Amino acid sequence: MKWHWLPNALSSFRLVLIVPTVLFLLDEAYFLTLCLFAVAGVSDGVDGWLAKRFGWTSRLGAVLDAAADKLLMAAIFITLGYKGLVPLWLVALVFVRDLWIVLGAWYNRHRLAEFEVRPFLTSKINTAVQICFVLLVIADAQWQLLAPSLMAGAVAVATLSVVASGLDYLQDWIRQLRQASRSRS
Repeated sequence: MKWHWLPNALSSFRLVLIVPTVLFLLDEAYFLTLCLFAVAGVSDGVDGWLAKRFGWTSRLGAVLDAAADKLLMAAIFITLGYKGLVPLWLVALVFVRDLWIVLGAWYNRHRLAEFEVRPFLTSKINTAVQICFVLLVIADAQWQLLAPSLMAGAVAVATLSVVASGLDYLQDWIRQLRQASRSRS
């Protein structure tokens, strides 16, 4: 039996998990939200490992994986903002950064013959920081773990991470556009 479809199925499963995760969060069932978020995180790790380990990568898989990750985080951040658990300006910043990356990549890909989008260390750190931040916020809503000053510190760290990652992408795109401009001259 061939299992090459399994990573795509796990990514699709993560997409399906978005709705109940958001509904649990809206219903203030924070423990269940944490559980589903953890299941989504584990499935993300497993699908990536399977795809790389067994060569079960595909263009569809790359799109599904990225879509599941971005949509889950966007839905969680929007819901946390709606519930008043994170500042709305932070929700907007996260959303604008992701939109900026997608639109910038699309624009440059169509403008440059050899444009490449590469994940930066700051982007990987930002993803980890966002996941930890979401877990912290939901856990705090469940168990009231943090003093307000500590939560403010967590917001500051998340903000710096989003900004640093966004600036790395901007700097790289400008560099690639300049190189392309020089090579055409």
